[in-house]
Amino acid sequence: MSFAVSEPLTLHEASAGPPQAVRRWQPRRIAGAAGLLWLMTGIYIVTPEQQAVVTRFGAVSDPRVYPGIHFALPWPVDQVTKVKVNQLQRLVVGGDLPDPVIGREQPLAAQFLTGDQNIIYMRVVVQYSVAVPADFLFRTGDVTKTIGGVVESELARRVARRGVDAVLTTERVAIQEEVLGAAQVRLDEYRAGVQLSTINMENVAPPPEAADAFRDVASARADTSRIVDEARGYANDLIPRARGEAMQLTQSAEAYRQSKINEATGDAARFTAVAAEYAKAAGVTGERLYLETMEQILPRMRKLIVDADGNVDLSIINRADPAPKP
Repeated sequence: MSFAVSEPLTLHEASAGPPQAVRRWQPRRIAGAAGLLWLMTGIYIVTPEQQAVVTRFGAVSDPRVYPGIHFALPWPVDQVTKVKVNQLQRLVVGGDLPDPVIGREQPLAAQFLTGDQNIIYMRVVVQYSVAVPADFLFRTGDVTKTIGGVVESELARRVARRGVDAVLTTERVAIQEEVLGAAQVRLDEYRAGVQLSTINMENVAPPPEAADAFRDVASARADTSRIVDEARGYANDLIPRARGEAMQLTQSAEAYRQSKINEATGDAARFTAVAAEYAKAAGVTGERLYLETMEQILPRMRKLIVDADGNVDLSIINRADPAPKP
């Protein structure tokens, strides 16, 4: 058996480092790790209340990404924009809300012209949410101004068709519903990507110079409504009672009528029976009728009885007899 004995390295060879092949692999490993990290930056998460839009070099590549874990090419190729679609956003049209922080107690309100040439001050609160994320982000430069302009124009159009009294009192709900539907149609035409939830006319008031007169009119209208309601209540109470009394009188009259008919029918039947008996035995029947009649008449008369000899005690005539009972 033979052994090969290696010669010891010289000082120059020991300090030369690893072989040349090993030195060539190190930059590749670094580049691969950097590329892997770069690709991992494309992983993103969309939460349940969000949706995302992916753009590639500025153009929309995926207009709607639903909640979950997703992957997109890392920056600068793809860019992911997340939008909260389930969150209601609030917009004030025609003025600002009160803000005690900055000391704004009486906020401004926009002026609208009614159909009867009256000016009213109005402030409307709009609630909306994102319906189409891609349109919401890229179709309109300023979505808030677009929504405000559309709602304000539709509101002015509806107010101009009605009188000031109707706008202040009975037509507020109808105006809100009409503006909500018409504004949504126009926003869909503009592809603003929003869904209107509610439109609330929060403050509707006449100009300060005419506020007292409007309040008097409103008070008079309220009194009118109250008086009409009271009159209707009285009518609703009186009419059923009158109908009940009328029905009772009608039923009583019908009962009286029926009793008279029955009585007359009985009298006629009895007279017919007596007439038949009289035809059979006129003498006996006539005497019986005479006696029955006397039985009814004599108890109600004052009587003077004379004996068979014709002697009459005239003194009893002057006696104060009590009046006969009827």
